[in-house]
Amino acid sequence: MNKKKFLATKIVLAVFLVLVSAIWIYPFLWMISASFKSSMELFKNGLKLIPEHFSFDSYSRAWVKGGFSDYFLNSVIVTVSTIVLVVIRCLLAGYILAMYEFKGKKIILLCLVATFMIPTGTTIIPVVEISDKLGLLNTRIGVILALAGGGQVASILLYKAFFQNTPKSISEAAIIDGAGFFSVFARIMAPMTGPVTATTVIMTFMGAWNNFMIPLVFTFGVPEYRTLPVGMMAFQSVNETDWSGMAAAGVMSLLPIIIVFIALQKYFINGIAGAVKE
Repeated sequence: MNKKKFLATKIVLAVFLVLVSAIWIYPFLWMISASFKSSMELFKNGLKLIPEHFSFDSYSRAWVKGGFSDYFLNSVIVTVSTIVLVVIRCLLAGYILAMYEFKGKKIILLCLVATFMIPTGTTIIPVVEISDKLGLLNTRIGVILALAGGGQVASILLYKAFFQNTPKSISEAAIIDGAGFFSVFARIMAPMTGPVTATTVIMTFMGAWNNFMIPLVFTFGVPEYRTLPVGMMAFQSVNETDWSGMAAAGVMSLLPIIIVFIALQKYFINGIAGAVKE
C-alpha cells in the first residue's frame, strides 16, 4: 500500500512539474512562434504556437531595417571585452586575497561583501560623472569600462575560495624551483581555475549582454554604438506595430545567452561546487 501511495505521489508531482514547466516556457515558445508569423496572423491567431505559414521576413526586417546587425556586433564587442577585463581582474584579486596576508585584508573583504547591499542603479550617476570628466561618454570603450568596473564580488569570492581550497604545496614547490610571482600565477595557478572562470564568464556574459541602463546612458548621443537591449527599445519606438519583428529581435537577443549557458553549464556547476567545497 505504501508503494502505491509513493508511486501515486510521484505521478502527481511529475504532472505538476510538467504543467509548471509548460507555463514557464510558454512565453519563450510564443515569442519564437510569433517571430515566424506575419503581423496579420499574429493578431488573428496570437495564442497559437504553430504558424500557418512560416516566414523569415521578420528576421530580415529586424536585422536590416531595424539595425540589429550593428547592435549585435556592438553587443559582441562590448560583452567579450567586458568578460576579458572582469576575468583578469577577479582572478588577480581572488588570488591575492586567498594566498597572501596583509594589513587591511579583512576590511577589504568586508567592503566587498557590503557592496552586495548596494543597488546597481544608485551608482549610475557617479559612474557617468567620472566617465564624462575622463571623456568616455558616447564611446564604446566607456561602455566596456563601466560594465567591467563594477564590483563583481561573487566572482572574486569564488576565485578566493577556489585558491584557498588548492593545496599550497603546489605553489610552494614552484617557488622552491625558482618561479616568481607571475610565473606561479600565470603558469600554474591560473590554468587550474577553468570551472570558476567558466562560471565567471557566464555571469559576466549575462550581466553585460542584458545590461540596459549603462549602454543607454553611454550611447545616448551615438546611436551607432547601441547594444541589443537599447536597440530593442529604439526598434519598438520606430516600428510600433511590427510585433513580429520585435519577436524576431527578441529571439536573436536571447539565442546567444542560451547557447553560452548550454555550452558552459557543466563547468558552471563544477565551478560553484569546487569553490565552496570544504
